[in-house]
Amino acid sequence: MQNKKKLLDTLAGKVLVPPPLWMMRQAGRYLPEYRQARASAGSFWKLCLTPELAAEVTLQPVRRFGFDAAIIFSDILVVPLALGVAIDFEQGIGPKLSPITSVAGLKQDTGQWRKSFEPVYQALRIARAGLDSSTTLLGFAGGCWTLTSYLAAGGGGDEQRAAKLWAYRDPDGFQECVDILTNCVSQHLVGQLRAGADAVQLFDSWASGLPQDAFARWVVEPTKKIVAKVRSEMPEARIIGFPRAATLKGYELYVRETGVDAISLDTAAPMDWAAEALGGRVTLQGNLDPVALVAGGNALAEAVDHILKATRQVPFIFNLGHGILPETPIEHVEELVRLVRSGP
Repeated sequence: MQNKKKLLDTLAGKVLVPPPLWMMRQAGRYLPEYRQARASAGSFWKLCLTPELAAEVTLQPVRRFGFDAAIIFSDILVVPLALGVAIDFEQGIGPKLSPITSVAGLKQDTGQWRKSFEPVYQALRIARAGLDSSTTLLGFAGGCWTLTSYLAAGGGGDEQRAAKLWAYRDPDGFQECVDILTNCVSQHLVGQLRAGADAVQLFDSWASGLPQDAFARWVVEPTKKIVAKVRSEMPEARIIGFPRAATLKGYELYVRETGVDAISLDTAAPMDWAAEALGGRVTLQGNLDPVALVAGGNALAEAVDHILKATRQVPFIFNLGHGILPETPIEHVEELVRLVRSGP
C-alpha cells in the first residue's frame, strides 16, 4: 500500500515518478515571509528557540511551493548548546563559540540535554499539526566531525584546521569529544522522531578534505554508531546522511558502512555515477547546483533534466547539492517545482 507521504515511500526503496522534492535551507532569507519573521524575532537564535516562530518558518516554504517535505527550522549548534557551550550569532559573521581542545566543562547530563532540546521538539509538534498527511516532516542534526570542527575552531572560518590539529595531536582526547557528541546527537535525533519527525537527516557539512583514514574514523564511524543507537530505540527510523563533498570512494564507504537509508549528494558528485554505484543500495538525494537555481533559464532546465534522467530507475529525492542561496529568485524555485513535477 502506498504511503501518503511520497518521501517516506522513496526512503523505503520505491521508485516514484516524479520524485519527491524539497530543498536544503528551504526556510530562509530568499523568502520575504522568512525575512519578516526573522526581523520580528530580533535574532536568529530567538527564531530557532521559540517553538511557535520556528514552526511558522518551517511551514512557510511548504505553503508557498507545495514541497513534499518540511524540515524543522533549527540549527546544528543546538547540540553544542546542550553541552553547555555559549554561542552567539553575529549579524553578517555567523556563530561564535569559545574554542575547546578538551571535553572539560562539557555537560554530559542527558536530562539537561533533553531540557535544552525541548524547544525544538515543541516546534516539531506544532509544525506536524500544521502539515497535511501527505507532507513529510524532517528533523536533523549535525554530524560529529562537523560539530567538533565548530567546537575546535570556535565558529566559522578555518574550521577543519583546528579540528585536524586536535585530532592529530591528541587522538584520544578528540575521540572522547566525538563519543560525547555521538551520544548527544543520537538522543537528539530520537527526540525529534518521537516529537513528530517522520525521518531525520545528518549533516556532515565539512566532510571534505579529510584523508581516507581520517574520513573513515571521524565521519563514517561516528555516523555508524549514531544510526545504530537511533535504531536501537526506534528500529523503523529513516535516516538520510549528507557527508558533503566526500570523495566518490568516501561516498561508497559511507553508504556501505553507516546503515543510512539515503545518501544526499553534493553538487560535484556525478549523479549518473551515483545511480549506478549506489542506487541499488540506498535512496539517492540531491544534487542541483544552488547557483544554477539562481541563474534559472536554460541552465536550470538542463541541470534538472540531467538529474532526472540519471535517476529515473532508482529511488530518488530531488534536492540541491547544498543549501539554497539567499539571492535565489522565488520565480526560479517555482520553475524548479514545475520542471521536477513535469519530468524529463
